[in-house]
Amino acid sequence: MSTITIHPEGWKPAKGYANGVVAEGRVLFVGGQIGWTAQQVFESHDFIGQMEQALRNIVEVVEAAGGEVRDITRLTWYVTDKQEYLARQSEVGVAYREVMGYHFPAMTMVVVAALVEDEAKVEIEATAVLPASA
Repeated sequence: MSTITIHPEGWKPAKGYANGVVAEGRVLFVGGQIGWTAQQVFESHDFIGQMEQALRNIVEVVEAAGGEVRDITRLTWYVTDKQEYLARQSEVGVAYREVMGYHFPAMTMVVVAALVEDEAKVEIEATAVLPASA
């Protein structure tokens, strides 16, 4: 499957995300993933650790459907602490690239008062477009 990143002429470069992505194939909607393991255990109580685990969970769901990281076209992040996210930007980038490489889909981040799981610091949902043959 191929995707085309959309960047309107004259716009400042997007850093760490795409403004738009065009794709064709089977659409997979991944429900919000939090930073717990497959056994629903939080191994990390740290924002970066939970963020990395949530991304790994997304990749596992995408791979279970026959896709791979490059098929992820959109991520929506829900974070409970904007200040922590901003203060740890360099760590966020390192952890993101550890899981996602240099693949930057369209992204949105929303600051929320809380998540359903009290220990959760971040929840991320995804959309992926898989090849028709997957």
